[in-house]
Amino acid sequence: MAWFLLARAIFLGAVTYTAAVLLPLEGAGLAANASLGAAIALAAIALEWRMRDVSVPRILGAAIGAALGLFIAKLVTGALMWSDRGHGAFVQRVILLLFPYLGLIIGARRGEWLQPARLTALFRGSAAARRQTVLDTSVVIDGRVADVCEVGFLDGTLVVPQFVLRELQQIADSTDTMRRNRGRRGLDILHRMRKMAGVDVVVSDTDFPDIREVDLKLIELARSLNARIATNDLNLNKVARLRGVGVLNINDLANAVKPVVLPGEVMTVLILKEGKEYNQGVAYLDDGTMVVVDNARRLLNRTIDITVTSVLQTTAGKMIFGRHIGAGTGPQAPPEREDARGRTRAGPPPPAAAQDP
Repeated sequence: MAWFLLARAIFLGAVTYTAAVLLPLEGAGLAANASLGAAIALAAIALEWRMRDVSVPRILGAAIGAALGLFIAKLVTGALMWSDRGHGAFVQRVILLLFPYLGLIIGARRGEWLQPARLTALFRGSAAARRQTVLDTSVVIDGRVADVCEVGFLDGTLVVPQFVLRELQQIADSTDTMRRNRGRRGLDILHRMRKMAGVDVVVSDTDFPDIREVDLKLIELARSLNARIATNDLNLNKVARLRGVGVLNINDLANAVKPVVLPGEVMTVLILKEGKEYNQGVAYLDDGTMVVVDNARRLLNRTIDITVTSVLQTTAGKMIFGRHIGAGTGPQAPPEREDARGRTRAGPPPPAAAQDP
């Protein structure tokens, strides 16, 4: 920071000294010319301070746009050399100011086109440009996006914004062990994806200093890149769709690829725990779908055949309800009874005590 202050002080002194020596204001005193130089230097320092958060592509876009605008203005004014008096001179000066200004503003707003991902997509055609996907922090930490890319269901260019990397680093540096592990997992997932063949992972330096929320920054970046957002955040999913941005939700994909089960089908499951209701057992399919089985409470840690009775679709996914095929056909368990101490025992009741005549 000290070097920046020193450089600004030297620049301020140099411009002030130059104005005091060359006297750009003819007829004015030394103090007025020095004040003009100091004002110009301070305006330049204020502009540099305002541009400290502007991304490099936007600065390059502004510089290239201004240069192209000045070049076009020179060509146009050269064609108007025949009218060098009156209105013609005024038009020439307006053109010399107008085209560089338009080039500066348009170049700054479209500076993201100078990013490697956009330049590569520009030469690959419009189909490749539509395959750009901006990754959210939640989907990176989740990790399943790497598996989706590895099997080839998600290709093209994956854009990781710099503000998402900062958020991941903050999570990885957290004092909470759980958050720290999640952040490190997200960084490991990104390293894994960069090593995959056929997957192009690009870090974008584009930022939006006027926007503080990361979700809104993701939406603006996706809109500027004409890309989609990969996320597991339900709220971000809704807001992005309202703003006209395409969304890839890994949870929706997982629910979509789950097998379709119809009532009456037979499946084999492993009963892992007891259900909430009486005499229920709970099993899970390979994709994590919960299966609730009636008459299976006594069959823990056993693999049984069940008949599907109904399928319930919830916001968290599907739930399958079934019935044990062998229930009611085999030997039934002896009824339960309570002994004198209130303890539950299985088996027939004891014989009644003989009564004296």
